[in-house]
Order: sequence, then C-alpha cells, then structure tokens
Amino acid sequence: MIPAIARWAYSCWTVLSVPARFVRLWWRGRQHVGYRRRWRERLALGGARAAAGAVWVHAHSPLELRAAAVLIEKLRDLDPRWRYLLTHGEPEARARGQALMQAGDVQAWLPFDTPGATRRFFTRHKPRLGVLIGRPTGPNLLHSAQRAGVPLYLANARLSATELSASQRSRLLTTPALRSLAGVLAQSDADAIRLAQAGAHQVRVFGNLEFDIAPPVKLIARGLEWRQALARPVVLAAGTHDGEERALLEAWMAAAAPRPLLVIVPRHVRQLAQIEVAVRQRGLKFARRSSWERLPPSAVREADVLLGDSVGEMAAYYGLADVALIGGSFGGGQGVQGLIDAAVCGCPILVGPNKGTQANAADLVITAGAAESMAGLAQAVDRAAALAADPRRNTMVRNVFAFAAAHHGAVNRVVGALLAQMSQRVQLKPRVLEAPSVRLRLGR
Repeated sequence: MIPAIARWAYSCWTVLSVPARFVRLWWRGRQHVGYRRRWRERLALGGARAAAGAVWVHAHSPLELRAAAVLIEKLRDLDPRWRYLLTHGEPEARARGQALMQAGDVQAWLPFDTPGATRRFFTRHKPRLGVLIGRPTGPNLLHSAQRAGVPLYLANARLSATELSASQRSRLLTTPALRSLAGVLAQSDADAIRLAQAGAHQVRVFGNLEFDIAPPVKLIARGLEWRQALARPVVLAAGTHDGEERALLEAWMAAAAPRPLLVIVPRHVRQLAQIEVAVRQRGLKFARRSSWERLPPSAVREADVLLGDSVGEMAAYYGLADVALIGGSFGGGQGVQGLIDAAVCGCPILVGPNKGTQANAADLVITAGAAESMAGLAQAVDRAAALAADPRRNTMVRNVFAFAAAHHGAVNRVVGALLAQMSQRVQLKPRVLEAPSVRLRLGR
C-alpha cells in the first residue's frame, strides 16, 4: 500500500511540474535549439509511430548512444527485418542517432514521467521489448511498461555510490521500479552490487558495450602518419571541459622545457574560440588541425599548442598522441569521458581525481597498468611530458591493448539475453551466439 501511495504522490508532482519542465527545455534551447523541437513527443502526443513489434532502445545522451549503436548493429546482423524505436533525452544524442536509422525505424523523445504520457507512449508504439542503456528511467515509465506487458532490460548498467545513496532515500519508489525490470546487465561487479543494494533483481555482470566499438583503423593510421611527420613527442588533452583549458595551459607553461606538442581537443565546438584566445594571450605558438589536409606543415611542427578543431577524427588524435590526459577528470564537471575510446585505440592514459560515472572503468584500467591516476593538472602535465619521451611507455601501450581485448565481447552476452527473452514471445532462429561468460546473480 505504501509504494502505491508513494507513486501517487510522485505522479501528482510530475503532472504539476510539466509546465516548469517545458520552461526549462525552452531555456536550454538557447544553447541547443533541439530542446525546443518536437515538444509534443515529450507528452507522447505526436511524432511517427514505431513499427509493430519494434525493439525499443533508450539512449539518453551521446555517451549512452555509443553503447546503443553497438547493440543495434549486432541485432541488425542477426535479423535485418527487425525495426527499432530509438528514444533520447538530449538533442545531441538525437542528432547523432539519426545515423543509426534505417527505413521503418523511428526516433522520439522519451516522454515525461507522468502516468498519462508513459501510458500513451506504450499504446502508441507497442514495442516487443525495451532496452534502457546505462541507468533506469522514471518509476511511472517502468510501471507502464509492466502494465503493457513489455519486458524491459537495463543494459550497460551502472550505478555510482552517490546514485545509490539517492535511490535509497527514495526507495519506496525506486525499489519497486527496479524489481519490475526483466533483467539488469551490469558493467562491473561493483555496479552489480550497488544495483542489487538499490533493489534490483536478476542482476548479471556482462561488461561494458563500449569495448565492442570497433576502433577506426584508418583514422588511427592517419594519426600515426601525422606523428611520424611531426617527429616530436605529443601529449593529447582529450575532451576537455569548460574551465579545464586555462588551468591546463598554466600548468603547461610551468612545466620544464623542452615540452612536447600539446594537442587540445575540447568536448564542445563552442570552446574553440575561447581556447585560441587563451593560448594567444600566453604568447604560445598556435596551430589548428584545419590548417592542413594530409600532413601537418612546418608551422605545426614548430607550434606549442595544436587545437583539434575537426569533427569525427578523435581516433586520429589518439593515434597521434604518445599519452592522453582525459578531459573532465581534472575539473568539476561530469568526470571521466572518453576513457574507453583511448583504451581501444591503444593510447596510454592519465586521469584526474574526478572519475565520475566511469569510476569503475577508470579503476580497472589503472589496475591493468594501462592508465595512471593523477592528483591534479600540474602533476599530470609533468608526468605526461616525461612519459611521452620515455621508451618505457611501450609497456603501457601493450597493457592498454591487452586491457581492451580482455573486456571485449559484452555485446554478444547482452544480445544473447535479449534473444532469450524475445524467443519466449516469438519464434526466432538466429545464429548461435557466444554464451555469457560471466553470470552473477545478486539480490534477495
């Protein structure tokens, strides 16, 4: 009775907060107009309908979309006839997700977590199965899925210690919601334990889908070609967040000479102009990736800082670099992002103290000898400059490749679990997949 009362109170709050949520979306639309588009989908009132029996995959942000792309690609290989409903919470994820769409597939916003919107969502789309990437969604959506008879899996699941504390404070809502899931496929043992403590049943450890992203060999080779042409050590600051670049440049100028070439690739395009101003204010020689086509000219070979202003070349920057400082881990933002990208590309890694939601992956890669943890930017810059010119970094490179290879295969395990669920509802004859190599049952 108490959980029903709790959900009723929560539902009242979600309904009353709808106007405020639309105001917030409009406000966020100042920076990304995508927040203001297709607003009726937020209430499950408009937009295209998914094909009957579509597989629903929810990827809230670009980070979750990467894992979703691996999963959808594998499922398409098994049966090209299946159709997909791909939902998002952020416009950047929706824009990138368009590349995954084929004829008969549909994209939509995940609706607000009101009882009416979530019921309409399942009535409108009628998916055969749902896969939530990363984290669980709102209690009403999970409740509506259960009432509609749609089994939901939480794949690539993670839960930080902070999120666990928050879920335990609202356990009257979160525990019944987590227990309604057909399965929870966790990234790591630590995530599985925390998810079980939060109330989830059917928890298994399947690994991280991002390790199954095929490294773009042509881009890595392009970066190695740049590195050979430059003939000097290179340190990459990958995916830096607002505020990290100025502190990075101060630490770089304080480092002992001779310094390697510093390559800065910011997380967002809007940071490019600010970084260029900051570099020029300090009297450093500056170059942009957009200043050449095939090989870097002499101006780049003589530069102090190279700004990575190209799109879709992140793997090339990892191929160029001798060592990578992972952006987000040295500031107060979301923490480590792009850690697995560096690993699958074979680039040695330095991470700061703010590991965020990828703390488990960071701890694993550090334990494997493929990364080192730094207390701050000053220490990281000194270590990066020394490591870039040290032949002993080759041992770290071997450790990076071995770590990435050891964590490959999560997509086969996840797809195997989904096929087992779907085969209970329809007759399927897919190719035989690798059986889950790890099966950890936790919970009560």
